[in-house]
Amino acid sequence: MDNRRLILVVALGFVLILLWQAWTKDQQQAMNVATTQAQSIPTSAIPEHAKDLPNAAPSVASQPANVETSAVSVSKISVQTDVLSLKINPRGGVIDEADLLKYPEEQNKAEPVHLLTDSNGFVYVAQSGLLGEKGSPAPDHYAEFQSQQSQYRLQPGQNELRIPLSWEKDGIKITKWFIVKRGDYTIKVEYQINNTTGQPWSASQYRQLTRLGTTPGTQLVHTYTGGVYAGDVSGSKDRLAYQKVTFEDMAKTNLSKALSNGWVAIIQHYFMSAWVPTDRQQVNNFYTLVSSKNNQTLYTIGMSSPVDSIAAGSKGELSSSLYVGPKIQSNLAPLAQGLNLTIDFGIFTVIADPIFWLLKQFYDWVGNWGWSIVLVTMVIKLFFLWPSAISYRSMAKMRAVTPKMQQLKERFGDDRQKLSQEMMKLYQKEKINPLGGCLPIVIQIPVFISLYWVLAESVELRQAPWIFWIHDLSQKDPYFVLPLLMGISMFIQQKLNPAPVDPMQQKIFAWLPVIFTVFFSFFPSGLVLYWFVNNLLSIAQQYTITRQIEKQMALTKTE
Repeated sequence: MDNRRLILVVALGFVLILLWQAWTKDQQQAMNVATTQAQSIPTSAIPEHAKDLPNAAPSVASQPANVETSAVSVSKISVQTDVLSLKINPRGGVIDEADLLKYPEEQNKAEPVHLLTDSNGFVYVAQSGLLGEKGSPAPDHYAEFQSQQSQYRLQPGQNELRIPLSWEKDGIKITKWFIVKRGDYTIKVEYQINNTTGQPWSASQYRQLTRLGTTPGTQLVHTYTGGVYAGDVSGSKDRLAYQKVTFEDMAKTNLSKALSNGWVAIIQHYFMSAWVPTDRQQVNNFYTLVSSKNNQTLYTIGMSSPVDSIAAGSKGELSSSLYVGPKIQSNLAPLAQGLNLTIDFGIFTVIADPIFWLLKQFYDWVGNWGWSIVLVTMVIKLFFLWPSAISYRSMAKMRAVTPKMQQLKERFGDDRQKLSQEMMKLYQKEKINPLGGCLPIVIQIPVFISLYWVLAESVELRQAPWIFWIHDLSQKDPYFVLPLLMGISMFIQQKLNPAPVDPMQQKIFAWLPVIFTVFFSFFPSGLVLYWFVNNLLSIAQQYTITRQIEKQMALTKTE
């Protein structure tokens, strides 16, 4: 019995170590990938800008374009809605700045999260363009567009902004529209093409995300940062494949896959950007590229569509959607199939999803994520009330017969086989299940891991306060009060359990509250809150059951 308990506790400790390592894994990967390809970008006669194009060849659109004289060239175009602040570069129509106005970088400060940026030595941009076929002129993301305005701002009562960029060459007139809406993190990118020539025009549309392999700043919880894509090879909507592509993977080999019903994205802690084609059934080529800028290695993930043709004297349209914002399930699920998988709850997603749903329901009721965690903990405890009661009865009986077990230890301590036989006889006589006491630890491990990832991945809990000094449930307790209370509760609970017979195990178990307190001191305070409340409920249940069992066994002896 003691050995099995020790193994389970060690297993739980191992889980904690794995979670601990998960905090810093991505940060270390980012440091490694920054140097992996620093010297491996091949030099060739191909122009530098062509290395981040899907076909790795110069585009005819990169030459100066002929434009109408009424158009006015600007440096960068500012676009602001109620949730987004964008900067669009007329060169290529690249979105190289995107600020999330509803999400401050730091709590109680006005500076918003800068998701997309091309400044201060960091590059993370959304690029899109057209690649002409058979000599057809087309604007890639280096082409010079023209704009009539330099600023667009969503006004009160206005629900939509449309930002046009114009380009013209050899009789091909193209307007690249950016369409944004109130309260929406989705940007529609639309090409309106007017072929005024006497020849058919052919081109493919590509969309890509380009980023440095490093992550600026530091975080307590380090989740996956890198590329992801989803698509279907078979043509069945029910068999969508979701795949991560790390920056290290991009450095080693270029991705090239033909998929339908898909999308590409770069995700990080809480936030993401993703390109979603308008025609989801169309087969796109998914690709990754490695290029350089200012001696920095850049990583690109994107997709290009099949070639579209527009007859002479005809008009046509191509479009895609770009999502730039927080990883919120209600935003992502309607936009594309499987896009909500970017909210990665790990191997216990089947448990984490209902936990998050329940958290959200309680939050809608009480308006505080901390109290929502408390209520969810009570529901989880209620759900496991019956198996917990069985295990606590087993431990209470074990506690009651501890003196007898000690006597057996003294009599047969040198003969372990005989000691085990006598122990089993004692268990049978007292109707004790030696494995019953292990159940609480076993059933809590998957719930613990699931809640960890819910707290780590849910942007809804980012900077969410609870009470008093807990101003952010996704960060550690700044004064370590909750970890200390959790350690005390663990110590009290341990006193209710039967003491191990083996002296070495007694010492190990005596140090467990201290060890776990140190571990939990660096975990998100929301997770520590769950464990502390769960311990309090367990103490109350175990204390009640232990007293009942002791009374019953005392009455049995008197009879």
